[in-house]
Amino acid sequence: MNAAPADQIRLLDVQDLDVRLQQLAHKRKSLPEHAEIESLTKDLVQLRDLLVAAQTEESDTAREQTKAEQDVDQVRQRATRDQQRLDSGAVTSPKDLENLQREIASLAKRQGDLEDVVLEVMERRESAQERAAELTDRVASVQSKIDDATARRDAAFEKLDGDASTAVKEREVVAGSVPADLLKLYDRLREQQGGVGAAKLYARSCQGCRQELALTELADIRKAAPDTVIRCENCGRILVRTSESGL
Repeated sequence: MNAAPADQIRLLDVQDLDVRLQQLAHKRKSLPEHAEIESLTKDLVQLRDLLVAAQTEESDTAREQTKAEQDVDQVRQRATRDQQRLDSGAVTSPKDLENLQREIASLAKRQGDLEDVVLEVMERRESAQERAAELTDRVASVQSKIDDATARRDAAFEKLDGDASTAVKEREVVAGSVPADLLKLYDRLREQQGGVGAAKLYARSCQGCRQELALTELADIRKAAPDTVIRCENCGRILVRTSESGL
């Protein structure tokens, strides 16, 4: 393949722009905010699960407290009625009086036991409420950090995407001045060779594979016409000759 030396030089400009685009794409994928957001999101999921558990416990203990308070109220009302009967003098039989007094005493003990239950449930409910409040604050804090990291990531995206858009437009202009067959060969080699399809021959070394060329290869290159498209024997990339090639 033949191409004017100036066209081959422009191919290096295309390569530089392609490397720039690769670097921008890599930077976009490897922004530190990605890992930060991922880690914070995992924390947020765990905290939300804990918050739901705490809220569920608070709701359960609220119902349990209501039930326990109703039990206390029922016993209290019954004890009040029995005491009123006792105080009214309506019960005159010694045996009935003894039974009524025994029942009042039993209800008093039952009321005390139930009130202890209410206190225990209230303590558990208060603990659940405190835990839910704490977790609510932590969820809000982590969400705020996620929002901040997301804003920083999006700002970086905007800058990188702008730089990439500029590089793409510049590549279109430069690549448009390179012969189609040369550009096609370059694109094919670039895909095969990890993003580098053309390299400068610098100080007798290929800047693509960083290997110094053999003396026989250098001799062949010296003999080649200026418009001959040279390929590196080591890596197969297009070798572009310049004043720094050491020939």
